[in-house]
Parts: sequence; structure tokens; C-alpha cells
Amino acid sequence: MLAAAQRMRRSADFAVTIRGGRRVGRGTVVVHLLLEEPARASAARAGFVVSKAVGNAVVRNAVRRRLRHLVRPLLADLPDGSLLVVRALPAAATASFATLGADLEAALTAARRPRRPR
Repeated sequence: MLAAAQRMRRSADFAVTIRGGRRVGRGTVVVHLLLEEPARASAARAGFVVSKAVGNAVVRNAVRRRLRHLVRPLLADLPDGSLLVVRALPAAATASFATLGADLEAALTAARRPRRPR
């Protein structure tokens, strides 16, 4: 379980992160990361999007619980004020815990990498 200070609840926060953050997809997840939003001095926060395409309510909640457990230690590595949205893809429903963790870490690492000049 994430602490209350680490959870995103407002739809405006989700929208800002998805529109303005870096997006990186891997096999089971898509990560949207907005680093150090200037107006926010709080701890890094995370939100999860698990649509009906993933499965029924039982499956969606299981996937969300797994993702929350995997994201908790990764939030400590992000700068204060960062916003993270993790969107589960349909493949997340049948993925193992190790696969889900590897995809999440790889996507987050790629999202933190500096952009290459065009």
C-alpha cells in the first residue's frame, strides 16, 4: 500500500502527467513520468490506470495491487514533486510478478534518461 502522500487522486494530476510527461512503454505497462513539477514540493506521487481491457474487476484489482507493491520502492528514487502514472496493458493480467517488475523498472529507467537532441 502506498502512503497517502504518495498517491495521486485528482484527475487533473493524471492529465498533467499524461500530457506533459515522458511516455515509455514496455510489454505489460506504459509509464508516464513528469519530473520535478515546479509548483510541487511534496514527495513523488504515483497513480495507476487499469482499464476493463485488462480483465474483470478481480483481475484489475490484482494487477493494481501488484503494481502498487512494485512502485513503492521506486518512488524513493524519484526527485521530490515528480508525478508517475502507470497504465497496465492487457498483457499485465497474465504476466508473472517478475515480468511485471522488470517491465516497470525498464520503462521507468528509460523515462528518466535524458532526451536525445533531434
